[in-house]
Amino acid sequence: MAILASLLAAVAVMFPVFAVTQRVYFLDTFGSPRAAVLIVAACGLLAAYEVFARWVVGRRLRAGRPLPQPVRYWNALVETSMPTVLLVLVARHVEPVHVLQGPGAFLYAIFIVLSTLRLDLRLSVFTGVVAAAEYLALYAWFVPGSIAAAGTPFAQPHAYVLKSMLLVLTGLAAGLVAGEIRRRVQRVLRAAEERERVLAAFGQQVSPQIAQALLAQGGRMESRRQFVCVMFMDVRDFSRLAESRTPEEVVAFQNALFGAAIDVVGRRRGVINQFLGDGFMASFGAPVETGSECADALAAACEILAAVRALSQRGAIPPTRIGIGLHAGEAVCGNIGSEARKQYSITGEVVVVAFRIEQLNKAYGSELLASAEVLRRAGAMQTAESLGPVKVKGIDQPIELYRVA
Repeated sequence: MAILASLLAAVAVMFPVFAVTQRVYFLDTFGSPRAAVLIVAACGLLAAYEVFARWVVGRRLRAGRPLPQPVRYWNALVETSMPTVLLVLVARHVEPVHVLQGPGAFLYAIFIVLSTLRLDLRLSVFTGVVAAAEYLALYAWFVPGSIAAAGTPFAQPHAYVLKSMLLVLTGLAAGLVAGEIRRRVQRVLRAAEERERVLAAFGQQVSPQIAQALLAQGGRMESRRQFVCVMFMDVRDFSRLAESRTPEEVVAFQNALFGAAIDVVGRRRGVINQFLGDGFMASFGAPVETGSECADALAAACEILAAVRALSQRGAIPPTRIGIGLHAGEAVCGNIGSEARKQYSITGEVVVVAFRIEQLNKAYGSELLASAEVLRRAGAMQTAESLGPVKVKGIDQPIELYRVA
C-alpha cells in the first residue's frame, strides 16, 4: 500500500512536469491542459485511498486483528482497478486504441507484481484475473466502435485476448513467487522462534552468553586457554540463617540475593558459571573475550555489595554480609564431560586462587579482596589497601593481596 501510494504520488507529480516541459507534444496528444488536471486529481485520490487503507490495516495489525479475507479481496479489486480508471481518463482525450496499445497498459503488470507482497498465491492470481478481465472490458467498450481501429490489426480481438492471458499468467507467476517467499519466511520465523525458545529454556540453566555460544557453535565448544577474571561470592553465616527459617523463606532469600547479583554480573558482561548453595562462581572473559575483564569484574563486585546493602536496608532480605574474592589469569575454558552430559567449565590455578582469596575475607574482616593482578589490569591500584604478599592455601607462591571493601 505504501509503495502504491508512492507510485501514484510520483505520477501525480511527474505528469504536470511532462505537460509543461513537453507542452507542444502534450497538447497535440491530449488536446487541452484539462486532461493533466483530471489525471493528477485521480492519482491524488487513489494515493489518498492507499494511505487511508494502510492506516486502517496498520491499526488492525497492531491490535492483533488481521484483515478478513473478503476485505482483502475487495482491496485487491480496488487496487487492480486503479490502472483501469487512469486508462479511461486518458481515453477521453486520446484515441482509445492507442491507449490500450500504449505504455499505460503496462500499469496492470506493475500492480500484479506488487501483489506478490501480499504473500498469498490466491490474491496474486485474483489480481491477474481482474486485470485481464478489466483490460478485455476496455477493449469491448472502446475498440469495436473506434474509427481509428477499423480495418487495422488493432480491431482484431486476438492481440487483446493474448495480452489478457499474459496478465493472468503474470498473476499466476507472482502468486507462485509469493507462495515460495511465504514458505521461506515461515521457515525462518519458525527457526527463529525455536532458537529463542531453546535459548530461553537453556539460558535459565546456564548463562545466556554460554547458551548463545553453544548454539552458534552447534553445541561444540572446544577447550582453550584464555585470560579470565574469576569471582567467588559467599554469604556469611548462611547455615545459621537457614536453620532459623523455613525452606520457602530460604529459597526466597536466595532468589532475591542471587537475582540482584545475576543482573549485575550480566550487565558487566560476566557469566555465572556455578551456584554453590550459599554463593556462586562467576567469570569475566569467557566464553566471550571483552578486553576489560578485570575492570568489569571489579565494578560488578562493588555493585553487588551495594545491591546487597540496599536489599538489607529496605527489608527485602535479612541483614546480610557477603564476601567476594577476585583473581585473574589464564584458565582452560570449554566443555567437559561425556557425549551424554557436558558442562561448560573454567578450570585452572586462577579458579583455586580466587576461591582461596574469597575465604580470606573472614580472616581480614573484609567484604571484597582482590589480587594485585586484578587491580593492576583494572587501573585501580590506588583505590585499595595493600595487605602485602599473602600465603594462600594450596599455592606455593604468596599472592599480593588488596582489601577493596
